[in-house]
Amino acid sequence: MDLDPRRRRSTYVATAGGGDYIITIALYDGESVFTYIRGDNLNDFRDDVHKYKLLVTYNGKSFDLPFIRSYLGIPADHAHIDLRFVLASLGYRGGLKGCEKQFGLDREELDGVDGFFAVLLWWDYQRHGNDKALQTLLAYNVLDVLNLETLMVRAYNLKLADTPFEKARRLSESQPAESPFVADMRTVERLKLGRPVCRDLDDRGI
Repeated sequence: MDLDPRRRRSTYVATAGGGDYIITIALYDGESVFTYIRGDNLNDFRDDVHKYKLLVTYNGKSFDLPFIRSYLGIPADHAHIDLRFVLASLGYRGGLKGCEKQFGLDREELDGVDGFFAVLLWWDYQRHGNDKALQTLLAYNVLDVLNLETLMVRAYNLKLADTPFEKARRLSESQPAESPFVADMRTVERLKLGRPVCRDLDDRGI
């Protein structure tokens, strides 16, 4: 039986929510990144997710999949690996961002941006038409799924470490896809300071 998640039509899924509705979903199948946005193409996720046999999430058992099932009305009954529990069994805890840091994964300019901040970015986009806020939100959500693949491979290898199959089944880490979105740090810093969007934002360098 081939357990390599990269050869089982697997996909990494991360969801951002705004209270009782889904804002965005990011999906990464090891080669391509797909994003789904409320009010745009969110319903396309219904058909696209059925192309895959295995879903990989972090805390998806408690959050992402129940949210998707309820909001989109789809079964999402795929085989599922929730890395929250896999990593916890290996001694890694502290949420997705905490686990990333323990494995040396650097979010660089998006360090400190979390689920609550994702909602602030969405509100900034919705209320002020700030496209850079949406781009930043998507960059954050996509980074979740890109890092999930690295965590999946490392957790898999750690589970194999004390078995007779380590050498034969060990996975090498592949280079993640490049995110198609770039975070706008002026928007991030402005929202951290609680400032509203300004027409002369770029001129003022905020």
